[in-house]
Amino acid sequence: MKVSVFRKAHFNAAHRLFVPEWDDEKNSAVFGLCSNPKFHGHNYNLAVKVTGEVDEQTGFVIDLKVLKDIIKTNVLLPFDHKNLNLEVDDFKNTNPTAENIAIAIYNRIKPHLKADLELQIRLYETERNFVEFPA
Repeated sequence: MKVSVFRKAHFNAAHRLFVPEWDDEKNSAVFGLCSNPKFHGHNYNLAVKVTGEVDEQTGFVIDLKVLKDIIKTNVLLPFDHKNLNLEVDDFKNTNPTAENIAIAIYNRIKPHLKADLELQIRLYETERNFVEFPA
């Protein structure tokens, strides 16, 4: 039987949503306040879900201390209190939407998990707006 375990985390980051090929008027029309040329920030809440078989010896799907460390090293340290557009390579050529941030987090965590474990990322940009990857 498969069991899912979750680890929550929190980070603060600034970003700007825009398409460089568009003028400010079009960016503003599409992205609204999120296209502020001077950036804006969010207090992101993250839920990492790992699903797999329970190990017979340890009783764990994954040791939550190990998952905590993976998240800290691969997400919190590189993202927390950063300008995602300017300081995080994942977004040098990718618009840092909540969707793309969730995908980047998935791609940063997945290589550190055993191949048979499933991963899902839920990222809250606000209390009411959140995304999941994979869907």
